[in-house]
Amino acid sequence: MRIASGIISLIIGILVFLQSCTVSFGDALFSGKTTGSSGDLGMFVAFLLFIGGAFAFALPKVAMIFSAAAALFAFINGATSDFSDMKVWGVIALILAVMEFFGARKPKNVNTPNNVDVQ
Repeated sequence: MRIASGIISLIIGILVFLQSCTVSFGDALFSGKTTGSSGDLGMFVAFLLFIGGAFAFALPKVAMIFSAAAALFAFINGATSDFSDMKVWGVIALILAVMEFFGARKPKNVNTPNNVDVQ
């Protein structure tokens, strides 16, 4: 579960970053004032997802916090701007946070070759 949530979070973070860059570029190109800050906040959400994906492999509880924060900012951005795709990314970030929660509950494998139980 840790590896899956980490890889999915990294890929989704890259997709959100590319989409947010496109929104910011389109805002600068057509001189709109409502979606420019939405694109910037979308890049911040992408950064949070990317950092959460990096932490998901070793520290899933920290990754869960970053994914939950990304979901919160994505929902706020989607509700207050014309960039409504952020609501979808917020739902995906929330699903990733739940995956990381259950990944953190699963104990690490303690029966490795270097750590053998002696009875």
